[in-house]
Amino acid sequence: MRIFDPHIHMTSRTTGDYEAMYAAGVRAVVEPSFWLGQPRTSPDSFVDYFDSLLGWEPFRAAQHGIAHHCTLALNPKEANDPRCGPVLDLLPRYLAKDGVVAVGEIGYDMMTPAEDHALAAQLQLAADHDLPALVHTPHRDKAAGLRRTLDVLRESAVPPEHVVLDHLNETTVGAAAASGCWLGFSIYPDTKMDPHRMVAVLQEYGVERVLVNSAADWGRSDPLSTRWVGEAMLAAGFAEEDVDQVLWRNPVDFFGASGRLDLVAGVRGDTHEGNSIVRGGV
Repeated sequence: MRIFDPHIHMTSRTTGDYEAMYAAGVRAVVEPSFWLGQPRTSPDSFVDYFDSLLGWEPFRAAQHGIAHHCTLALNPKEANDPRCGPVLDLLPRYLAKDGVVAVGEIGYDMMTPAEDHALAAQLQLAADHDLPALVHTPHRDKAAGLRRTLDVLRESAVPPEHVVLDHLNETTVGAAAASGCWLGFSIYPDTKMDPHRMVAVLQEYGVERVLVNSAADWGRSDPLSTRWVGEAMLAAGFAEEDVDQVLWRNPVDFFGASGRLDLVAGVRGDTHEGNSIVRGGV
């Protein structure tokens, strides 16, 4: 089973997670930029964070045979902090870099005017850079959040086939499917989907335009949850071809629209900018 996790926050995970993911079949990941838990007080902290997603994290992943890509954005939660607003002016130079395969996560958290502005501005950046968009649907009041998201998307220059609506569930999948966008599902304990619910959605809606991710981060989450979906699909009678489409070919197709996807994960030397991942090393 080959797996491409299209939404996982490896900055929050250990090298042991990379080892376990490789053993489970994960060969590629996309890491969206997100809220780190501690409020950031300056755009300069985003610069360091974006640089790590383009440098250190691909280096660390490559040590374990995993191709790492990222999506960059001002995330919805921090769009409400005026100290972070200037990040929108920094993004164009980062969105031009290899390794950036979409603009994201963008979307809504509390559905504020500041989030409206950030979403519309970053959809325009996606159009300007001919990149897909990874859109975060809110964790609260999901149906209303999706409706508002779709209204903004319809007014943007980004076509639906270049948008994935993430964190969907049974209450939002129908409207999302009707929009023509890709459908993203996070397999995340307690607060999002689980493997068996995901299988039920796949049985009803099929395997086309579906991305399944772990969204694993610093919370209670599982970087192997994509594997558990594959196993649950097989147990429910899906063919291996269906599993491969959901867990590999679909994310390759979606992020391949960026023209920047490189699935060859070579070991990038022993050090990154003079630093080793080995404790006690350089």
